[in-house]
Amino acid sequence: MTKGELVLLVWNDLVGLSRTRGVPLEQYERRRQHGLGWALAGQSLTPFEDIAPNPWGPMDEVRQVPDEATRRRIVLKQDYPAFHFALCNSLHADGIPWECCTRSFLASALDDLKNQTGLEVAIAYENEFLLIDPALEWAAPFSVDSIRRAAPFADLCTRALIDAGVDLETFEPEYGVGQYEVSCGPATGLAGADRVVITRETVREAARQCSVTASFSPKPAPDAVGNGCHLHVSLWDGAGNPVTADPAGPGGLSAAAGRFVAGIHRHLRSLVAITAPSPVSYMRLGPHHWSCGFDAVGVQNREAAIRICPAPDGDAAAFNIEIRSTDATASPYLAIGAIIRAGLEGIRADMTPPAMVNLDPASLSDAERRDRGIRTLPESLDEALDAFLADDSVGQWFGPVMIEAYGALKRLEAANAAAMSDAELCQRYRGAY
Repeated sequence: MTKGELVLLVWNDLVGLSRTRGVPLEQYERRRQHGLGWALAGQSLTPFEDIAPNPWGPMDEVRQVPDEATRRRIVLKQDYPAFHFALCNSLHADGIPWECCTRSFLASALDDLKNQTGLEVAIAYENEFLLIDPALEWAAPFSVDSIRRAAPFADLCTRALIDAGVDLETFEPEYGVGQYEVSCGPATGLAGADRVVITRETVREAARQCSVTASFSPKPAPDAVGNGCHLHVSLWDGAGNPVTADPAGPGGLSAAAGRFVAGIHRHLRSLVAITAPSPVSYMRLGPHHWSCGFDAVGVQNREAAIRICPAPDGDAAAFNIEIRSTDATASPYLAIGAIIRAGLEGIRADMTPPAMVNLDPASLSDAERRDRGIRTLPESLDEALDAFLADDSVGQWFGPVMIEAYGALKRLEAANAAAMSDAELCQRYRGAY
């Protein structure tokens, strides 16, 4: 490590962006206990230059305190400064988590699930992104040509992700021109969400050092293929045994997993305001996009919002539940925390699992969907916020201050978007994410 090196204290906020304050390496150790201050109103920053009405105004601050377990120092190129950072919790001066700390929100949900059911959650994400490089020409989707055209970046990024310890499993070309996906192995609890933030920021850093840009925006351009960010979860008992699968259960789900899915399904229309929380999110969600426009549940159904994923070899440890109505404009901590809260409610209430749907829900008539209990997902951010704010159960998970701050922030995003063309809107979010 070199004198004068910068260590970034990083936290993920309500709009899913990684904000930071940097400290010289020589100062880091003394910042570990109390971190750095940050104005409460900073949590109401939009992805752009404005700030939403909020409960705090100019008063008070929290401490952004680094979690040493998340600290990473990644050297991509020897002639380029190291990418050195640690993820933070937002804490009051007495060490108590702030009610609007996204990471603490997830930690609390995980604790409640374990304390009330004995279960833990393994978490993994698929991260799709667009590599923006004027020199990158068209290549056939999913082709060797597509990934080899980006070989310098792809190889540098692969090395960086391995060094970041995110258990990189695949780096692959996707359907769109310049679109790629990185998938990481599952990690239990908070570490699974941390991997998402670390992965995205490492990909962005690798792109910067290759003089290109990586954007995780769900809709980089009106005519572009959308970027998904599919969440995979599985349930494990206290002894470390997988408990998601049961061949005799509906869709191959165990009794606990079936109730867990039922809770998510019940609140899915409300949860979309958290899992797909930007105006451009609704340019991606919809029928026939393999991104889902309905809240259906199905085994290996890529037009279902909740896809049950059995392992091809019957391995119970690989059996998982995929939530497809998610994208990278969401804070992974808020999205996963809300999904766990919904699943926990399903377990506590002994909810009946929804019927499995083995076809494209868009192929059914409205009456057929009603008979099957399939609802249309919100088609705009305002519609999603209406569902979110009207759901009393969801409101209790977040608390009144976070609800007020989040609602005002997202209403401002929606209002600002209404004044832009689709092209302008996509361009702005492509740059922010």
